[in-house]
Amino acid sequence: MTNIQSSGIEEGQRRLNGPQTTGRDYRNLSQPAHAMTSDDDVAVPMRDGITLLADVHRPAKPGRYPVLVAASPYPRQIQNLGAPAGFIEAGATDFFVPRGYVHVIANCRGTSGSGGTFGFFDSQERRDMYDLVEWAAQQHWSDGNVGMIGISYFAGTQMEAAVERPPHLKAIMPIAGTFDLYESATHHGLMSSGFITPFLYMIGMTSGHTNKLWRSKLMDAMRALLLTPGIHRKFEHANGEAAIAGLKVLLNLHHDPHPWDDLWRAIAAEHPFRDAWWEDRNLLPLLDRIEIPVYIGCDWQNVPLHLPHTFTAYDRLTNSRHVQVAMMGEYGLAWPWESLHIEALAWFDQWLKGQNTGILDGPRLRYVLPEAEGWRTSDVWPISEAVHHAYALRADGALGEDEGQSGSRMYMNLGGGLNRPRPSETDPPLSLQWTSASLVHDLDLIGPIELQLDVACTAPDTAFIALLQDVDAQGNATSVTAGYLRAGLRKVDESGSKPGAPFLPCRVFAPVPIGEKVSYRVPLVPNARRFKAGHQIRLHVTTDDQNKDTPALLEFRHGSVGTSSFNTVWSSSRLLLPVFA
Repeated sequence: MTNIQSSGIEEGQRRLNGPQTTGRDYRNLSQPAHAMTSDDDVAVPMRDGITLLADVHRPAKPGRYPVLVAASPYPRQIQNLGAPAGFIEAGATDFFVPRGYVHVIANCRGTSGSGGTFGFFDSQERRDMYDLVEWAAQQHWSDGNVGMIGISYFAGTQMEAAVERPPHLKAIMPIAGTFDLYESATHHGLMSSGFITPFLYMIGMTSGHTNKLWRSKLMDAMRALLLTPGIHRKFEHANGEAAIAGLKVLLNLHHDPHPWDDLWRAIAAEHPFRDAWWEDRNLLPLLDRIEIPVYIGCDWQNVPLHLPHTFTAYDRLTNSRHVQVAMMGEYGLAWPWESLHIEALAWFDQWLKGQNTGILDGPRLRYVLPEAEGWRTSDVWPISEAVHHAYALRADGALGEDEGQSGSRMYMNLGGGLNRPRPSETDPPLSLQWTSASLVHDLDLIGPIELQLDVACTAPDTAFIALLQDVDAQGNATSVTAGYLRAGLRKVDESGSKPGAPFLPCRVFAPVPIGEKVSYRVPLVPNARRFKAGHQIRLHVTTDDQNKDTPALLEFRHGSVGTSSFNTVWSSSRLLLPVFA
């Protein structure tokens, strides 16, 4: 057993990056006891005759083992490359296989050699995931117990499979997933152009390459270099901003326009509001079909992409046998994804091998409170001890417990193509900020956050982009979370709303009555933070975040609504913050 090559956290193992547990003590975990072999480019037939390609990594000793399936549009051939890139997310094969699992890494249709056309989270992809799971269960190396693993897109395909209910799927762990494409590709009507454009370009570019590149000596040399302990350790803090910056490099590389540019146009121009195209890519109405155990979670920093889905999924997984949640702090999810592997092992040993590992002990929700120490627990979300406090957006620029003298403040938004060489010194500001007094004591926030805006606008449409920031004693601002709303999509569904969490269907566009005060409810993505004594709470509001000097979480910026306007914000506006008692 001592000669088995394995990753992990013990002496002699290739060291995994990131936090590996949520603070529980585990028992009866599978130990590395197997050498590994791989079958590349295995054909997996789908019910419509299309063939997906998969790499099968399994224990070398013949036998039947539980299977962990990972599926995405990212090149399966380089999932163990070790690169700090936002598409190396299938998990560490050299961790799971030595511990007695088969790791199947498959490509979605239309990507990296798989047949058919990529549909981007459509219903066809759901059916493919069912077929992939059932295929894996029937192979000679499988004992019929199948789980699914991986983060980001790999998490989305897990939930896709689960809503289809393949008989052999026993448990999933979709960490940092997207379960409603509209919520990731657009933010209440604002196209997330800083993400979706490089993302589709990247998949289009990588899907055009073959094994001539992915299984080349160049890639072997890169793998050897990237997994060198000293270099690999430096990737522990490869965050989302670094990942998106890496994707932007790919914008100038060639890709086949079909279907990648077709999908981009569908998002950017053809389907600005929720319609049947989006609903075909929305798992939320289907989550109550899931009965198997589901482990969800995210890092608090992943605000503009995956974080919101954790909470919507938690609300919808009403029939799952067991739902567990992990909310991580900064660098809880770095690239390549290797964090929470011991947590995952305890989860799958429990459900696929029947070993009592301790993963079910204690409250199901475990979370980090950023800027505080240690793991915390709760049996419910939202946290029952957090109570919403209303802070006024005062006319003097303060964020206060009282409104003070009623009044308003105004900022300007300019559309493109105005033939203006430079701003004027007489221009109104392009954004507004409201800042609290310095805190006398630490203030803990955790839960849903809502911005209630009373605004008069000089255009029939506009947008609101709101950032909640933590300002330290030196004046340095850290963006904590954000909320987004296209004004024409302001209608709230009260039946689906909760305190601090308005539900915006984004189906019907209603022009803004010009010059009239209109009330808007802008949901900020739920979050958690300890604002330390001496710090200030700041709210930053603008309409267009394309300018590089405008703060944007993870550098995810948005397509502009494009209408020039003056937006007047009244002091009757309120920010509802969930303060932990």
